[in-house]
Amino acid sequence: MASILRQIVAGPRSRHPETGLDLCYVTDNIIATSGPSSTYPKRAYRNPTDVLVKFLDEKHGTNWSIWEFRAEGTGYPDSEVYDRIRHYPWPDHHPPPFALIPNMMASMRDWLKAPDAPKERVVVVHCKAGKGRSGTVACSYLISEEGWTKDEALSRFTLRRMRSGFGEGVSIPSQLRWIGYVDRWSKHSKIYVEREIEVLEVHVWGLREGVKVGVNGYVDEGRTIKSFHTFKRKERILVDSISQTNGSFASLPASTQENMLPVPEIAPKPHPETPATTTESSPKRSASPAVSHTGSESGGSAVIFRPSSRIILPSNDIDIDFERRNKAGYGWTMVTSVAHVWFNAFFEGRGPENHGDAVTSGVFEIEWDAMDGIRGSARKGTRALDRLAVVWRALVDDDGLRRGSTRVIMEPQAGETVPETHAADWKGAHQDIRLALGKNLGLRTASPASANISKASSVASISSSKMEDDPALGVRSHGPNGEEHISHAVDDLGRPTVTISKPTFQDARNPQTGTQVMQSSQQIGQDDETIGDSGLSPTSGNIDSLKKFSAEDLSDK
Repeated sequence: MASILRQIVAGPRSRHPETGLDLCYVTDNIIATSGPSSTYPKRAYRNPTDVLVKFLDEKHGTNWSIWEFRAEGTGYPDSEVYDRIRHYPWPDHHPPPFALIPNMMASMRDWLKAPDAPKERVVVVHCKAGKGRSGTVACSYLISEEGWTKDEALSRFTLRRMRSGFGEGVSIPSQLRWIGYVDRWSKHSKIYVEREIEVLEVHVWGLREGVKVGVNGYVDEGRTIKSFHTFKRKERILVDSISQTNGSFASLPASTQENMLPVPEIAPKPHPETPATTTESSPKRSASPAVSHTGSESGGSAVIFRPSSRIILPSNDIDIDFERRNKAGYGWTMVTSVAHVWFNAFFEGRGPENHGDAVTSGVFEIEWDAMDGIRGSARKGTRALDRLAVVWRALVDDDGLRRGSTRVIMEPQAGETVPETHAADWKGAHQDIRLALGKNLGLRTASPASANISKASSVASISSSKMEDDPALGVRSHGPNGEEHISHAVDDLGRPTVTISKPTFQDARNPQTGTQVMQSSQQIGQDDETIGDSGLSPTSGNIDSLKKFSAEDLSDK
Protein backbone atom coordinates (compact mmCIF):
# COMPACT_ATOMS: atom_id res chain seq x y z
CA MET A 1 0.00 0.00 0.00
CA ALA A 2 2.83 2.41 0.86
CA SER A 3 4.42 1.78 -2.53
CA ILE A 4 1.13 2.50 -4.30
CA LEU A 5 0.72 5.76 -2.40
CA ARG A 6 4.23 6.87 -3.34
CA GLN A 7 3.48 6.18 -7.00
CA ILE A 8 0.28 8.22 -6.76
CA VAL A 9 2.08 11.14 -5.13
CA ALA A 10 5.00 10.95 -7.57
CA GLY A 11 2.69 11.03 -10.60
CA PRO A 12 4.95 11.20 -13.66
CA ARG A 13 8.12 11.22 -11.59
CA SER A 14 10.42 8.26 -12.12
CA ARG A 15 10.94 6.44 -8.85
CA HIS A 16 13.67 3.95 -8.03
CA PRO A 17 12.12 0.53 -8.69
CA GLU A 18 13.78 -1.32 -5.79
CA THR A 19 13.93 1.16 -2.95
CA GLY A 20 11.13 3.51 -3.97
CA LEU A 21 13.35 6.43 -2.98
CA ASP A 22 12.89 9.81 -4.61
CA LEU A 23 16.46 11.10 -5.04
CA CYS A 24 19.03 11.93 -7.68
CA TYR A 25 22.76 12.53 -7.93
CA VAL A 26 23.26 16.07 -9.21
CA THR A 27 26.99 15.31 -9.26
CA ASP A 28 29.04 12.52 -7.72
CA ASN A 29 29.15 14.51 -4.48
CA ILE A 30 25.71 16.17 -4.34
CA ILE A 31 22.50 14.24 -3.79
CA ALA A 32 19.12 15.96 -3.99
CA THR A 33 16.20 14.19 -2.37
CA SER A 34 12.67 14.94 -1.35
CA GLY A 35 12.20 15.41 2.37
CA PRO A 36 12.02 12.13 4.30
CA SER A 37 9.52 11.55 7.06
CA SER A 38 9.37 9.39 10.18
CA THR A 39 5.69 9.83 10.99
CA TYR A 40 2.45 8.61 9.52
CA PRO A 41 0.73 9.25 7.23
CA LYS A 42 3.58 11.12 5.51
CA ARG A 43 6.03 8.24 5.50
CA ALA A 44 3.47 6.31 3.48
CA TYR A 45 4.00 8.61 0.52
CA ARG A 46 7.33 10.32 1.31
CA ASN A 47 10.80 8.83 1.59
CA PRO A 48 10.80 6.92 4.90
CA THR A 49 13.71 8.24 6.94
CA ASP A 50 15.01 4.83 7.95
CA VAL A 51 14.99 3.63 4.34
CA LEU A 52 16.89 6.70 3.16
CA VAL A 53 19.46 6.30 5.95
CA LYS A 54 19.93 2.62 5.13
CA PHE A 55 20.50 3.47 1.47
CA LEU A 56 23.06 6.19 2.31
CA ASP A 57 24.84 3.88 4.76
CA GLU A 58 25.11 1.13 2.15
CA LYS A 59 26.26 3.43 -0.64
CA HIS A 60 28.46 5.89 1.27
CA GLY A 61 29.20 4.50 4.73
CA THR A 62 29.81 7.41 7.10
CA ASN A 63 30.72 9.79 4.27
CA TRP A 64 27.38 11.54 3.99
CA SER A 65 25.76 14.49 5.72
CA ILE A 66 22.43 16.27 5.27
CA TRP A 67 21.70 19.97 4.61
CA GLU A 68 18.02 20.72 5.11
CA PHE A 69 16.05 23.87 4.27
CA ARG A 70 12.53 23.25 5.65
CA ALA A 71 11.02 26.03 7.75
CA GLU A 72 7.95 23.81 8.06
CA GLY A 73 9.98 21.17 9.93
CA THR A 74 12.12 18.29 8.70
CA GLY A 75 9.66 15.51 9.51
CA TYR A 76 12.23 13.54 11.53
CA PRO A 77 14.45 14.08 14.58
CA ASP A 78 18.16 14.70 14.07
CA SER A 79 19.01 11.54 15.99
CA GLU A 80 17.56 9.38 13.19
CA VAL A 81 20.29 10.64 10.86
CA TYR A 82 23.02 10.30 13.52
CA ASP A 83 22.88 14.09 14.12
CA ARG A 84 24.77 14.35 10.84
CA ILE A 85 22.72 17.30 9.64
CA ARG A 86 22.98 21.08 9.12
CA HIS A 87 19.95 23.32 9.37
CA TYR A 88 19.36 26.38 7.19
CA PRO A 89 15.56 26.53 6.98
CA TRP A 90 13.49 29.06 5.07
CA PRO A 91 9.87 28.96 3.80
CA ASP A 92 8.68 26.93 0.86
CA HIS A 93 8.36 28.51 -2.63
CA HIS A 94 10.70 31.40 -1.76
CA PRO A 95 14.38 32.26 -2.24
CA PRO A 96 16.66 32.04 0.80
CA PRO A 97 17.58 35.08 2.87
CA PHE A 98 20.82 35.94 1.15
CA ALA A 99 22.65 36.19 4.48
CA LEU A 100 22.35 32.38 4.69
CA ILE A 101 24.20 31.79 1.42
CA PRO A 102 27.81 32.40 2.61
CA ASN A 103 27.43 30.01 5.54
CA MET A 104 25.64 27.33 3.54
CA MET A 105 28.33 27.41 0.86
CA ALA A 106 31.18 27.36 3.40
CA SER A 107 29.74 24.46 5.40
CA MET A 108 29.22 22.35 2.29
CA ARG A 109 32.72 23.22 1.06
CA ASP A 110 34.31 22.27 4.39
CA TRP A 111 32.53 18.91 4.45
CA LEU A 112 33.54 17.99 0.90
CA LYS A 113 36.96 19.63 0.67
CA ALA A 114 38.48 19.41 4.14
CA PRO A 115 42.14 18.26 4.04
CA ASP A 116 41.22 14.93 5.64
CA ALA A 117 37.95 14.47 3.72
CA PRO A 118 37.76 11.33 1.57
CA LYS A 119 36.80 11.84 -2.06
CA GLU A 120 33.72 9.68 -1.54
CA ARG A 121 32.00 12.24 0.69
CA VAL A 122 28.58 13.48 -0.40
CA VAL A 123 26.22 16.21 0.72
CA VAL A 124 22.52 15.38 0.77
CA VAL A 125 20.32 18.42 0.23
CA HIS A 126 16.59 18.31 0.77
CA CYS A 127 13.60 20.53 1.17
CA LYS A 128 10.15 19.04 0.63
CA ALA A 129 10.19 17.84 -2.97
CA GLY A 130 13.94 18.24 -3.42
CA LYS A 131 13.44 20.70 -6.25
CA GLY A 132 13.13 24.47 -5.68
CA ARG A 133 15.00 25.13 -2.44
CA SER A 134 17.32 22.17 -2.92
CA GLY A 135 18.01 23.18 -6.51
CA THR A 136 18.75 26.75 -5.49
CA VAL A 137 21.40 25.61 -3.00
CA ALA A 138 22.87 22.89 -5.23
CA CYS A 139 23.25 25.30 -8.15
CA SER A 140 24.65 28.00 -5.85
CA TYR A 141 27.33 25.59 -4.63
CA LEU A 142 28.34 24.54 -8.12
CA ILE A 143 28.65 28.18 -9.14
CA SER A 144 30.41 29.58 -6.08
CA GLU A 145 32.63 26.65 -5.06
CA GLU A 146 33.13 24.60 -8.22
CA GLY A 147 33.40 27.39 -10.79
CA TRP A 148 30.42 26.34 -12.91
CA THR A 149 28.55 28.97 -14.89
CA LYS A 150 24.99 29.74 -13.94
CA ASP A 151 23.63 28.12 -17.08
CA GLU A 152 25.76 25.00 -16.58
CA ALA A 153 24.54 24.55 -13.00
CA LEU A 154 20.87 25.09 -13.85
CA SER A 155 21.06 22.78 -16.85
CA ARG A 156 22.73 20.01 -14.84
CA PHE A 157 20.16 20.18 -12.08
CA THR A 158 17.31 20.06 -14.59
CA LEU A 159 18.91 17.18 -16.47
CA ARG A 160 19.42 15.08 -13.36
CA ARG A 161 16.26 15.98 -11.43
CA MET A 162 13.56 16.38 -14.06
CA ARG A 163 12.04 14.09 -16.65
CA SER A 164 12.15 15.38 -20.19
CA GLY A 165 9.22 17.64 -21.00
CA PHE A 166 8.36 18.53 -17.41
CA GLY A 167 10.05 21.90 -17.16
CA GLU A 168 13.05 23.27 -15.35
CA GLY A 169 14.48 22.01 -12.07
CA VAL A 170 14.54 25.50 -10.58
CA SER A 171 11.59 27.37 -12.06
CA ILE A 172 10.43 30.02 -9.56
CA PRO A 173 11.48 33.45 -10.91
CA SER A 174 12.69 34.80 -7.55
CA GLN A 175 14.80 31.68 -6.91
CA LEU A 176 16.33 32.09 -10.36
CA ARG A 177 17.01 35.74 -9.56
CA TRP A 178 18.82 34.63 -6.39
CA ILE A 179 21.00 32.20 -8.34
CA GLY A 180 21.94 35.15 -10.54
CA TYR A 181 22.82 37.07 -7.38
CA VAL A 182 25.04 34.16 -6.26
CA ASP A 183 26.81 34.21 -9.61
CA ARG A 184 27.62 37.91 -9.18
CA TRP A 185 28.56 37.45 -5.51
CA SER A 186 31.01 34.66 -6.33
CA LYS A 187 32.68 36.73 -9.07
CA HIS A 188 33.33 39.73 -6.80
CA SER A 189 35.16 38.58 -3.66
CA LYS A 190 32.05 37.07 -2.03
CA ILE A 191 31.27 40.22 -0.07
CA TYR A 192 27.74 40.79 1.20
CA VAL A 193 26.59 43.73 3.32
CA GLU A 194 23.30 43.35 5.17
CA ARG A 195 21.40 46.62 5.57
CA GLU A 196 18.07 47.86 6.82
CA ILE A 197 15.90 48.92 3.89
CA GLU A 198 13.06 51.41 3.80
CA VAL A 199 10.36 51.08 1.15
CA LEU A 200 9.45 54.65 0.17
CA GLU A 201 6.86 54.16 -2.53
CA VAL A 202 5.31 51.44 -4.67
CA HIS A 203 4.30 52.47 -8.19
CA VAL A 204 1.85 50.22 -10.03
CA TRP A 205 0.70 50.53 -13.63
CA GLY A 206 -2.52 48.86 -14.74
CA LEU A 207 -3.72 48.15 -11.21
CA ARG A 208 -7.14 46.50 -11.27
CA GLU A 209 -9.76 46.97 -8.59
CA GLY A 210 -9.86 44.86 -5.45
CA VAL A 211 -6.09 44.33 -5.17
CA LYS A 212 -4.34 44.15 -1.82
CA VAL A 213 -0.69 45.25 -1.89
CA GLY A 214 1.68 44.23 0.89
CA VAL A 215 5.35 44.48 1.82
CA ASN A 216 6.96 41.46 3.49
CA GLY A 217 10.39 40.46 4.76
CA TYR A 218 12.25 37.74 6.62
CA VAL A 219 12.50 37.47 10.41
CA ASP A 220 13.56 34.68 12.82
CA GLU A 221 16.78 33.96 10.91
CA GLY A 222 14.74 33.50 7.76
CA ARG A 223 12.33 30.89 9.09
CA THR A 224 9.35 33.24 8.95
CA ILE A 225 8.02 35.77 6.46
CA LYS A 226 6.54 38.75 8.25
CA SER A 227 4.05 41.22 6.81
CA PHE A 228 5.52 44.65 7.52
CA HIS A 229 2.82 46.72 5.83
CA THR A 230 -0.36 46.39 3.82
CA PHE A 231 -1.41 49.51 1.98
CA LYS A 232 -4.74 51.15 2.76
CA ARG A 233 -6.88 53.08 0.31
CA LYS A 234 -5.91 56.36 1.96
CA GLU A 235 -2.25 55.67 1.10
CA ARG A 236 -2.73 55.63 -2.65
CA ILE A 237 -2.45 58.40 -5.23
CA LEU A 238 -4.45 57.73 -8.39
CA VAL A 239 -2.72 58.92 -11.57
CA ASP A 240 -4.50 59.90 -14.78
CA SER A 241 -4.99 57.59 -17.75
CA ILE A 242 -2.30 59.29 -19.85
CA SER A 243 0.40 58.25 -17.40
CA GLN A 244 -1.04 54.75 -17.37
CA THR A 245 -0.78 54.50 -21.14
CA ASN A 246 2.74 55.91 -21.33
CA GLY A 247 3.88 53.84 -18.39
CA SER A 248 6.61 56.19 -17.15
CA PHE A 249 7.42 58.38 -14.19
CA ALA A 250 8.10 61.32 -16.49
CA SER A 251 4.58 61.22 -17.92
CA LEU A 252 2.92 61.83 -14.57
CA PRO A 253 1.08 65.14 -14.18
CA ALA A 254 3.06 68.00 -12.68
CA SER A 255 0.77 68.10 -9.64
CA THR A 256 1.45 64.42 -8.99
CA GLN A 257 5.20 64.72 -9.55
CA GLU A 258 5.36 67.47 -6.94
CA ASN A 259 3.97 65.04 -4.37
CA MET A 260 6.30 62.23 -5.40
CA LEU A 261 9.56 61.44 -3.75
CA PRO A 262 12.51 62.15 -6.04
CA VAL A 263 13.63 59.16 -8.09
CA PRO A 264 16.90 58.02 -6.51
CA GLU A 265 20.15 58.48 -8.39
CA ILE A 266 21.50 55.04 -8.98
CA ALA A 267 23.78 53.12 -11.30
CA PRO A 268 23.48 54.16 -14.94
CA LYS A 269 22.31 50.80 -16.17
CA PRO A 270 21.35 47.43 -14.72
CA HIS A 271 23.56 44.41 -14.53
CA PRO A 272 23.03 42.40 -17.73
CA GLU A 273 22.26 39.23 -15.79
CA THR A 274 19.30 40.65 -13.93
CA PRO A 275 16.83 41.34 -16.76
CA ALA A 276 13.77 41.54 -14.51
CA THR A 277 15.03 44.69 -12.80
CA THR A 278 15.57 48.24 -13.91
CA THR A 279 17.78 50.70 -12.08
CA GLU A 280 18.40 53.94 -13.92
CA SER A 281 19.71 57.37 -13.06
CA SER A 282 16.65 59.09 -14.51
CA PRO A 283 12.94 58.36 -14.36
CA LYS A 284 12.79 57.27 -17.99
CA ARG A 285 11.03 54.02 -18.75
CA SER A 286 9.99 52.24 -21.91
CA ALA A 287 7.32 54.12 -23.83
CA SER A 288 4.86 51.25 -24.01
CA PRO A 289 5.17 48.43 -21.50
CA ALA A 290 4.57 44.92 -22.70
CA VAL A 291 1.13 43.60 -21.82
CA SER A 292 0.29 39.93 -22.05
CA HIS A 293 -3.21 38.60 -22.38
CA THR A 294 -3.27 36.26 -19.41
CA GLY A 295 -6.17 38.06 -17.78
CA SER A 296 -9.77 38.49 -18.82
CA GLU A 297 -9.78 42.22 -18.24
CA SER A 298 -7.88 45.10 -19.77
CA GLY A 299 -7.12 48.55 -18.44
CA GLY A 300 -6.55 49.42 -14.83
CA SER A 301 -5.16 52.43 -13.04
CA ALA A 302 -1.74 53.94 -12.50
CA VAL A 303 -1.33 54.21 -8.74
CA ILE A 304 1.36 55.42 -6.37
CA PHE A 305 1.28 53.85 -2.92
CA ARG A 306 2.97 55.95 -0.28
CA PRO A 307 2.91 54.59 3.29
CA SER A 308 1.58 56.81 6.05
CA SER A 309 4.22 55.39 8.38
CA ARG A 310 7.74 54.23 7.58
CA ILE A 311 8.20 50.71 6.24
CA ILE A 312 11.61 49.51 7.43
CA LEU A 313 12.72 45.95 6.79
CA PRO A 314 15.58 44.37 8.75
CA SER A 315 17.44 43.09 5.68
CA ASN A 316 18.02 43.65 1.98
CA ASP A 317 15.47 40.93 1.13
CA ILE A 318 12.13 42.48 0.14
CA ASP A 319 8.92 40.79 -0.96
CA ILE A 320 6.06 42.71 -2.62
CA ASP A 321 2.82 40.75 -2.46
CA PHE A 322 -0.43 41.10 -4.43
CA GLU A 323 -3.79 39.49 -3.85
CA ARG A 324 -6.95 40.37 -5.72
CA ARG A 325 -10.30 39.79 -4.06
CA ASN A 326 -13.81 40.21 -5.37
CA LYS A 327 -17.00 40.11 -3.37
CA ALA A 328 -18.98 37.01 -4.25
CA GLY A 329 -22.07 37.74 -2.15
CA TYR A 330 -23.63 35.86 0.74
CA GLY A 331 -20.63 36.62 2.95
CA TRP A 332 -18.06 35.20 0.54
CA THR A 333 -14.97 36.72 -1.05
CA MET A 334 -13.40 35.25 -4.19
CA VAL A 335 -9.60 35.43 -4.46
CA THR A 336 -8.91 35.68 -8.19
CA SER A 337 -5.24 36.73 -8.34
CA VAL A 338 -2.17 35.87 -6.30
CA ALA A 339 1.40 36.99 -7.13
CA HIS A 340 4.53 38.28 -5.43
CA VAL A 341 8.17 39.08 -6.14
CA TRP A 342 11.38 39.03 -4.09
CA PHE A 343 14.40 41.23 -4.72
CA ASN A 344 17.57 42.06 -2.79
CA ALA A 345 18.52 45.73 -2.48
CA PHE A 346 22.24 45.02 -2.10
CA PHE A 347 22.40 43.38 -5.51
CA GLU A 348 19.96 45.79 -7.13
CA GLY A 349 22.30 48.50 -5.82
CA ARG A 350 25.25 46.77 -7.58
CA GLY A 351 26.98 45.95 -4.31
CA PRO A 352 29.21 43.15 -5.65
CA GLU A 353 30.44 45.25 -8.56
CA ASN A 354 31.24 48.14 -6.21
CA HIS A 355 33.30 46.00 -3.78
CA GLY A 356 30.46 45.88 -1.26
CA ASP A 357 29.70 49.59 -1.43
CA ALA A 358 26.19 49.32 -2.87
CA VAL A 359 24.24 52.43 -3.77
CA THR A 360 21.93 53.55 -1.00
CA SER A 361 18.75 54.00 -3.03
CA GLY A 362 17.17 52.63 -6.14
CA VAL A 363 14.15 51.45 -8.07
CA PHE A 364 13.27 47.81 -8.69
CA GLU A 365 10.93 47.22 -11.60
CA ILE A 366 9.22 44.10 -12.94
CA GLU A 367 6.38 43.10 -15.27
CA TRP A 368 3.37 41.09 -14.13
CA ASP A 369 4.31 38.05 -16.22
CA ALA A 370 7.76 37.83 -14.59
CA MET A 371 6.42 37.62 -11.03
CA ASP A 372 6.11 34.48 -8.89
CA GLY A 373 2.78 32.68 -9.03
CA ILE A 374 0.73 30.50 -6.73
CA ARG A 375 2.84 28.20 -4.54
CA GLY A 376 5.77 28.34 -6.92
CA SER A 377 3.80 27.74 -10.11
CA ALA A 378 3.46 30.12 -13.06
CA ARG A 379 -0.27 30.45 -12.45
CA LYS A 380 -1.43 33.73 -10.93
CA GLY A 381 -5.10 33.91 -11.84
CA THR A 382 -6.54 36.94 -13.57
CA ARG A 383 -4.25 39.88 -14.22
CA ALA A 384 -4.03 42.20 -11.21
CA LEU A 385 -1.57 44.74 -12.67
CA ASP A 386 0.74 45.36 -15.61
CA ARG A 387 3.96 46.60 -14.07
CA LEU A 388 5.49 47.37 -10.69
CA ALA A 389 8.23 49.73 -9.52
CA VAL A 390 9.47 49.82 -5.92
CA VAL A 391 11.35 52.89 -4.68
CA TRP A 392 13.68 51.96 -1.82
CA ARG A 393 16.60 53.29 0.17
CA ALA A 394 19.08 51.80 2.60
CA LEU A 395 19.30 53.16 6.13
CA VAL A 396 23.05 53.55 6.35
CA ASP A 397 23.16 57.16 7.59
CA ASP A 398 21.46 59.10 10.34
CA ASP A 399 18.33 60.61 8.77
CA GLY A 400 17.38 62.55 11.87
CA LEU A 401 15.00 59.87 13.10
CA ARG A 402 17.17 56.78 13.33
CA ARG A 403 20.44 55.35 12.10
CA GLY A 404 20.35 52.16 10.11
CA SER A 405 22.52 49.19 10.97
CA THR A 406 24.85 47.41 8.56
CA ARG A 407 26.65 44.09 8.84
CA VAL A 408 29.41 42.83 6.56
CA ILE A 409 29.06 39.11 5.88
CA MET A 410 31.97 37.24 4.32
CA GLU A 411 32.12 33.58 3.47
CA PRO A 412 33.98 31.82 6.32
CA GLN A 413 37.43 30.63 5.36
CA ALA A 414 38.48 27.00 5.54
CA GLY A 415 39.03 26.02 9.15
CA GLU A 416 36.86 28.81 10.57
CA THR A 417 33.69 28.04 12.50
CA VAL A 418 30.66 28.23 10.21
CA PRO A 419 27.46 29.47 11.88
CA GLU A 420 24.28 27.45 11.53
CA THR A 421 20.71 28.64 12.01
CA HIS A 422 18.22 27.13 14.43
CA ALA A 423 16.14 24.24 13.16
CA ALA A 424 12.38 24.45 12.95
CA ASP A 425 10.39 22.05 15.09
CA TRP A 426 10.80 18.74 13.25
CA LYS A 427 7.14 17.82 13.82
CA GLY A 428 6.00 21.12 12.35
CA ALA A 429 4.38 22.20 15.61
CA HIS A 430 4.08 25.81 16.72
CA GLN A 431 4.98 27.09 13.27
CA ASP A 432 3.06 30.19 12.19
CA ILE A 433 4.10 30.27 8.55
CA ARG A 434 0.79 31.03 6.85
CA LEU A 435 2.44 33.71 4.72
CA ALA A 436 5.34 31.45 3.88
CA LEU A 437 3.22 28.58 2.63
CA GLY A 438 1.75 30.76 -0.09
CA LYS A 439 -1.79 31.75 -0.93
CA ASN A 440 -4.21 30.22 -3.36
CA LEU A 441 -7.24 31.13 -5.39
CA GLY A 442 -10.66 30.35 -3.99
CA LEU A 443 -13.53 31.35 -1.75
CA ARG A 444 -13.03 32.90 1.66
CA THR A 445 -15.38 34.43 4.13
CA ALA A 446 -15.62 38.19 3.78
CA SER A 447 -15.10 40.66 6.60
CA PRO A 448 -17.92 43.16 7.16
CA ALA A 449 -15.35 45.96 7.25
CA SER A 450 -14.84 45.72 3.48
CA ALA A 451 -18.46 45.93 2.44
CA ASN A 452 -18.46 49.62 1.52
CA ILE A 453 -14.83 50.19 0.53
CA SER A 454 -15.30 50.38 -3.24
CA LYS A 455 -16.60 48.44 -6.21
CA ALA A 456 -14.55 46.48 -8.70
CA SER A 457 -15.47 44.98 -12.02
CA SER A 458 -16.44 41.33 -12.11
CA VAL A 459 -13.94 38.78 -13.30
CA ALA A 460 -14.36 35.56 -15.16
CA SER A 461 -14.24 32.25 -13.36
CA ILE A 462 -10.88 30.76 -12.57
CA SER A 463 -10.17 27.22 -13.66
CA SER A 464 -7.44 25.41 -11.78
CA SER A 465 -5.22 22.73 -13.21
CA LYS A 466 -3.99 20.16 -10.72
CA MET A 467 -1.17 19.21 -13.07
CA GLU A 468 -0.04 22.82 -13.36
CA ASP A 469 -0.06 23.32 -9.60
CA ASP A 470 2.14 20.32 -8.79
CA PRO A 471 5.62 21.79 -8.34
CA ALA A 472 7.18 18.34 -8.07
CA LEU A 473 5.81 17.35 -11.46
CA GLY A 474 8.33 15.49 -13.56
CA VAL A 475 10.96 15.01 -10.84
CA ARG A 476 12.96 11.86 -11.36
CA SER A 477 15.49 9.70 -9.54
CA HIS A 478 18.76 8.26 -10.78
CA GLY A 479 22.34 7.45 -9.86
CA PRO A 480 25.59 9.43 -9.88
CA ASN A 481 26.34 8.64 -13.54
CA GLY A 482 22.89 9.56 -14.78
CA GLU A 483 21.57 5.99 -14.82
CA GLU A 484 17.87 5.61 -14.15
CA HIS A 485 18.33 2.82 -11.61
CA ILE A 486 20.30 3.10 -8.39
CA SER A 487 21.70 -0.26 -7.34
CA HIS A 488 20.58 -1.38 -3.92
CA ALA A 489 20.96 -4.56 -1.90
CA VAL A 490 18.29 -7.15 -2.72
CA ASP A 491 17.55 -10.67 -1.50
CA ASP A 492 17.69 -13.89 -3.53
CA LEU A 493 14.27 -13.17 -5.00
CA GLY A 494 15.29 -9.71 -6.19
CA ARG A 495 13.36 -7.91 -3.49
CA PRO A 496 14.89 -4.97 -1.58
CA THR A 497 16.29 -5.90 1.82
CA VAL A 498 14.79 -2.75 3.30
CA THR A 499 11.60 -3.26 5.25
CA ILE A 500 8.97 -0.60 4.88
CA SER A 501 6.32 -0.78 7.56
CA LYS A 502 2.73 -0.57 6.43
CA PRO A 503 0.60 2.40 7.43
CA THR A 504 -2.67 2.13 9.26
CA PHE A 505 -4.69 3.00 6.19
CA GLN A 506 -7.91 4.83 6.85
CA ASP A 507 -7.51 7.73 4.49
CA ALA A 508 -4.35 8.34 2.49
CA ARG A 509 -4.92 12.04 2.71
CA ASN A 510 -3.73 14.06 5.63
CA PRO A 511 -6.99 15.55 6.94
CA GLN A 512 -5.19 18.84 7.46
CA THR A 513 -4.23 19.19 3.82
CA GLY A 514 -7.66 19.56 2.27
CA THR A 515 -8.59 22.86 0.72
CA GLN A 516 -10.26 25.16 3.21
CA VAL A 517 -12.90 27.11 1.32
CA MET A 518 -13.84 29.08 4.42
CA GLN A 519 -11.48 30.97 6.68
CA SER A 520 -12.05 33.37 9.51
CA SER A 521 -11.83 37.11 8.98
CA GLN A 522 -8.69 37.06 11.12
CA GLN A 523 -7.01 34.78 8.59
CA ILE A 524 -7.96 37.06 5.73
CA GLY A 525 -6.56 40.11 7.47
CA GLN A 526 -7.73 43.67 7.54
CA ASP A 527 -10.22 44.12 4.71
CA ASP A 528 -9.52 47.82 4.89
CA GLU A 529 -6.30 46.72 3.22
CA THR A 530 -8.19 45.60 0.09
CA ILE A 531 -8.52 48.34 -2.48
CA GLY A 532 -11.95 47.21 -3.66
CA ASP A 533 -14.54 44.42 -3.88
CA SER A 534 -16.84 43.44 -6.73
CA GLY A 535 -20.05 41.53 -7.09
CA LEU A 536 -19.24 38.08 -8.43
CA SER A 537 -22.14 35.68 -8.26
CA PRO A 538 -21.38 32.55 -6.21
CA THR A 539 -23.41 30.57 -8.75
CA SER A 540 -20.98 31.28 -11.57
CA GLY A 541 -19.55 27.77 -11.51
CA ASN A 542 -16.51 28.48 -9.38
CA ILE A 543 -17.61 26.84 -6.14
CA ASP A 544 -17.61 23.21 -7.29
CA SER A 545 -14.15 23.48 -8.79
CA LEU A 546 -12.84 24.99 -5.57
CA LYS A 547 -14.14 22.18 -3.36
CA LYS A 548 -11.78 19.62 -4.84
CA PHE A 549 -9.19 18.22 -2.50
CA SER A 550 -5.92 20.10 -2.88
CA ALA A 551 -3.00 17.91 -1.81
CA GLU A 552 -0.95 20.86 -0.58
CA ASP A 553 1.15 18.57 1.54
CA LEU A 554 2.00 16.41 -1.47
CA SER A 555 3.70 19.10 -3.54
CA ASP A 556 6.44 21.62 -3.05
CA LYS A 557 8.97 23.84 -4.65
